[in-house]
Amino acid sequence: MTRSKGTPSNPVARSEGTPSDPAARSEGTPSDPATEHDQSVLQSALAAEHAAIYGYGVVGAYLTGRLEQAAQQDWATHQVAMDALVSRLTSAGAQPVAAQDAYQLPFAVRSRAAAVALAAFLEGRVAEAYLGLVALDDPGLRAWGAQQVRASALRATFWSGRTAAFPGLPDPAGTGTAAFARPSAAP
Repeated sequence: MTRSKGTPSNPVARSEGTPSDPAARSEGTPSDPATEHDQSVLQSALAAEHAAIYGYGVVGAYLTGRLEQAAQQDWATHQVAMDALVSRLTSAGAQPVAAQDAYQLPFAVRSRAAAVALAAFLEGRVAEAYLGLVALDDPGLRAWGAQQVRASALRATFWSGRTAAFPGLPDPAGTGTAAFARPSAAP
């Protein structure tokens, strides 16, 4: 995916694999998590979604125009994913982890460039959390987790302007998703 002035060349690609995508719902929909380990991994993904929702509130405050619209779309996508996770956990008899009142940001956000960098960072963290689902025994959870990793990686690429070889895993240089955390020149 290429990017010009912070906007995707193909807006449809930004929404692929999201829970609001009908294809994502019809294929690979996970069954209710049966094990405590599955529930723990889902709780981690839910915590990452809560943090992303909070973070996008900060991101949106510094953006205008198409970038603000993209941030709003991503915020809504994370809301849908959060609801799906809460539903899965609740149906399995687990108490979903609650959102915190506030989250510590990885760096100060006082500009458009920092807001864009934060969005990329958030997507990297969400991809990392969903990567845990890919290792579970349940084929539905694995497929859904892989879809979520892919969707987060596409959003991270949009925001950062670069791709990660293995989304959700630390890069060989050891910077991991923190590579997105350093605000640079405006996109």
